[in-house]
Amino acid sequence: MNSITHQNKAYILALLAVLFWSTMSSAFKITLRFIDFDELLLWSSLFGATTLFIINQFGRAPIRFKNLSWADIKSSALMGFFNPFLYYLILFKAYELLDAQMAGTLNYTWPIVLVILSVIFLKQRISAYSFVAIFVSFIGIVIISTQGNIFSIEGSNILGVILAVGSSIIWSIYWILNMKDSREETNKIFLNLSFGFIYILIYLLITSNDFTIPTGYAILGSIYIGIFEMSLTFVIWLLALKNSSNTAKVSNLIFLSPFIALLIINITIGEKILSSTIIGLIFIIGGIVIQRFSNGKLQSNDS
Repeated sequence: MNSITHQNKAYILALLAVLFWSTMSSAFKITLRFIDFDELLLWSSLFGATTLFIINQFGRAPIRFKNLSWADIKSSALMGFFNPFLYYLILFKAYELLDAQMAGTLNYTWPIVLVILSVIFLKQRISAYSFVAIFVSFIGIVIISTQGNIFSIEGSNILGVILAVGSSIIWSIYWILNMKDSREETNKIFLNLSFGFIYILIYLLITSNDFTIPTGYAILGSIYIGIFEMSLTFVIWLLALKNSSNTAKVSNLIFLSPFIALLIINITIGEKILSSTIIGLIFIIGGIVIQRFSNGKLQSNDS
């Protein structure tokens, strides 16, 4: 009975996290109407770090700064450079240049990019299934980037497409670094966010001298993104994984996110969802599913 209760709790938490993440494309696009992309990163990372610090202090392993080692600091300094600093700087700019449906869907290619980078950096062998997965997802990228006109790039914002796909590369590098770091998650992510805030603050001090404290929709959007994109939702997702009898049972729910996101984009922003976006997304998800089948990750243990 306890296992059933825990599993149901895991499903609820996972679906809640998926719902929050599904709102982010709309949140990014709406907030960027009222604030520059780099200033959005500054304030959202500040609110994200603050939220995670509060959560951490009420957790089982609250961070104690006096106990931090130089290895911890150097690790978070590196990881914080990739995420949130470089990742969101590139991603927010992509959202500034592209429709939300295009930027969000292209960013979702990171699991396939992770396979490629794992071969390069982790020396993992790539299977025939993985080659097929990469090719299938690449077709999806082309369909979305060209809005279905695969033999022409006219009308596409090439820089935006490069940034959206590039953000998935940055996230994959961060993911590899994260896999090698065994520290407690809320400690680690809080420190990463803190370093990311320092980096974006330095960046803005160098590149701009007129940024101010945002108000209205700009501050509301920054708070929302900081809490539900960068901090709280990760904790919810980790709790879902912890309560599940098998991680595959909840991790596969993440496939719902891009489709829910398209619906929310249509409702909140009013973007007409292009058939090319849906078809391209199906190809991208198809590639990810093929890759997961090749690793046996879609098989759940029901025993």
